[in-house]
Amino acid sequence: MRILLTIVSILIGCTYLQAQQNQLVADHTDIQKAFALAKQDFASFEKAHGHFSTTKNGRMHYLTWGKPSDVPLVWSHGSLTNALELLTLADSLVNAGYYVLAIDYYGHGQTPIPAHEVSLYHVADDIKWILDELNIKKAVIGGWSRGGMISTAFYDAYPDRVLGLILEDGGSVSTNTFYHKMESAQLTRRIDELFKDRYPDTTYASEFAAYRAIYDTTQQGSQFDLLAWIRSVNGGRWAISPGVLDLFNMKTPDQFRANILHPTQVPLFAESMSVLEPKIIFRNLSVPVLILDPTSPNDLFPFETENAALQKQHPHLIDHKIYPNCGHNIHYERPNQFLTDIANFLATVKTHNRVR
Repeated sequence: MRILLTIVSILIGCTYLQAQQNQLVADHTDIQKAFALAKQDFASFEKAHGHFSTTKNGRMHYLTWGKPSDVPLVWSHGSLTNALELLTLADSLVNAGYYVLAIDYYGHGQTPIPAHEVSLYHVADDIKWILDELNIKKAVIGGWSRGGMISTAFYDAYPDRVLGLILEDGGSVSTNTFYHKMESAQLTRRIDELFKDRYPDTTYASEFAAYRAIYDTTQQGSQFDLLAWIRSVNGGRWAISPGVLDLFNMKTPDQFRANILHPTQVPLFAESMSVLEPKIIFRNLSVPVLILDPTSPNDLFPFETENAALQKQHPHLIDHKIYPNCGHNIHYERPNQFLTDIANFLATVKTHNRVR
């Protein structure tokens, strides 16, 4: 688990996973029982909420909660998580009036990485494909971190399908803005710091072994959502989020540096993350936008000034919510405020779009 924790804390600062780093050594038999229950719980949950759609880019998995007659909210998760990111929040979002549709994008959850090159915009195409299948004309499009970037790409590609945007610390400012302000030596130190505690990739002999590695003994229940992280790999082994860092071109410091400094020379998915420019995409903004902006001394994306400038350009459309002393993962650290802000945003969306 420490391998995954290190990767996640470096890339996305996922507090939920960091909390698991303090897990105790649990009795093997107890974890076997939890694993058996997790398999049952996962199957039951998927039967109630899980769906697949075969798009041009492969077999996309997504989850739904609520009534299709309510306002659709399409959610794209952050790096190294999956559609279950909203598991503990979905019922509250439904009670607020949303029909929640959360996708797994490439390499996450139950959606494989396509054999051909893909980008953020390919994910946007997949979302549009799913909306067409479900006969959903327009939706609120939102996401966290890279999921926010996907949401912005969707608005760029399909603005007429968007009721409003929710951008949780991602998608409102070009992702490399902070790094481009650094001198070369400062950037090198920053990258070296991010990568200094990396561990090599690990595989496991069985699905149970992988589950046991990430099972949190300080928590109760089957923790069935952990199964969405675990995938079979070559040679009959099992791994946690295999291939994702290759997709992001972020396995080494040199790759990360290339993403920042030479984005047109890196694989397409990484390039699309680096070259996305919200200042251009939102120049003619026509829908409400909720920007959720955490600030802290170690802010992963210190874009408060840039977000304020964007809001100033569109004062009647953009609501810039600042979460002081909060890490990157707002929906985990401040769930009540997160839910309140998103529930209130629904009223704005309905008024703007004249939706009942």
